[in-house]
Amino acid sequence: MNNHELATVILDLIGGKDNVISAYNCMTRLRVTLVDPSKVKTEELKAVEGVLGIIEDEQYQIVVGPGKAKKVCDEFIQIADIDPSKPKMDTSKDWQDNKAAMKSGQKDKKWKTAIRNIADIFMPLIPAIIAAGIFNGFASLLSQTPSGSAQVAAASGFIYVTITVFQLIGGAFLGYFAIYTGINAATKFGATPALGGMIGAMSIMPQIVDLSKTFGLYNEATPLESILTTGKGGIIGVIVGVWLLSIIEKQLRKIIPDTLDLVLTPIFTLLITVVLFVFAIMPAAGFASDLLVTALNFLIVSTNPVVSIISGFVLSALFLPMVLLGLHHGLIPIYAIQLEALGGVTLFPVLAMAGAGQVGAALAIYFKARKVKNTRIQKIIYGALPAGFLGIGEPLIYGVTLPLGKPFITAGIGAGIGGAFVRLTNVMSVAWGPSGLVAIPLMSNPTAMLNFFIGLLISYGMGFLITFVIIKDNDVATV
Repeated sequence: MNNHELATVILDLIGGKDNVISAYNCMTRLRVTLVDPSKVKTEELKAVEGVLGIIEDEQYQIVVGPGKAKKVCDEFIQIADIDPSKPKMDTSKDWQDNKAAMKSGQKDKKWKTAIRNIADIFMPLIPAIIAAGIFNGFASLLSQTPSGSAQVAAASGFIYVTITVFQLIGGAFLGYFAIYTGINAATKFGATPALGGMIGAMSIMPQIVDLSKTFGLYNEATPLESILTTGKGGIIGVIVGVWLLSIIEKQLRKIIPDTLDLVLTPIFTLLITVVLFVFAIMPAAGFASDLLVTALNFLIVSTNPVVSIISGFVLSALFLPMVLLGLHHGLIPIYAIQLEALGGVTLFPVLAMAGAGQVGAALAIYFKARKVKNTRIQKIIYGALPAGFLGIGEPLIYGVTLPLGKPFITAGIGAGIGGAFVRLTNVMSVAWGPSGLVAIPLMSNPTAMLNFFIGLLISYGMGFLITFVIIKDNDVATV
């Protein structure tokens, strides 16, 4: 069925448009907030062609796959008559019931809300992160070829121009990551986006060093160990700074007359925020970032092979449970901190093995399902595998391994073995994004690309082997 038909069926099985408060999508899922979740016909919905899985959380989440999620969501919003900016209420109910329904949809633990806010800030940036990383990866690969090195030295020729263009594209985003983060954080927190972008820009401007020297906060011998320097606090500092800006801006708008609001509000908002941001938030966030980098250095930059193997295995094996809890988006600031401090990311290549373990486990289940003639699960796996190889593991997780139970565990074990290899060989990436084959160009050099690919093969193979041995034919025949 096409996207319109799928959206229509989904709407009917979740109780119709009167049961929908709001809807939006992420990379692979249609996320719906419901008035009454008990009206959903979950089992019928799972059997619908095109539905790869169901997650019942704060929102009711229907997994339909990468690329398709946005298109189905657009159709869903249209046929359900939803204004994305205004939650819909059930007019047949008393206002107290609507309030309770809205509160139940919003109820959440503070730490999960904080992680979701971080995810909302970075989600729109993911396409640019992926594209910039891939271009930087290709630029790195070309510059290390014999012809690339010679051309760079001569500063002429096709290879040199190609490398320069790739670096231009990659640097246009990653070089100003703090600015994009500031803009999105302002949008999330309800501040003026341009002011948020200014906070991000200020964090990387050279005048920060001038101020640091003036107040004796700069370490001339080791600039990176300064209490205050350019980029101190990184992305964490920018997010906290923009959050503070949003509070200050909202309060000022309450007291500044409308006729003066356009001029005075941004002036005083920036003046107050910048003083607090530069002299308090940046040093404090920098201190927290330094502690985090120290811990990461022990776990995932350690030169001790035993520590590398253990940390690589544990991190890869446990990453998918983090995905289930929605905690994986909270790792994005950690990636950014590593990129700033080390010039690359060592955590992402390790965690990327988790999706490969799912692919291997799914392949094993496919052969088991073919043996017992379970055509339904064969069809699900066949449709989800291409996304899995490209690093989008949710269709396989929620459509195959998690419902079966044991394969979710065996996939994690297989991924852990691949993660141990990747950590042992010190693979580093220049960005982050989807975790499959398309992530190869994100690695920092040809050796890292090769070792990352070998890690994927190990995760595929071990995920397949362990699952094929442990899962019995009867486990697959009855689902």
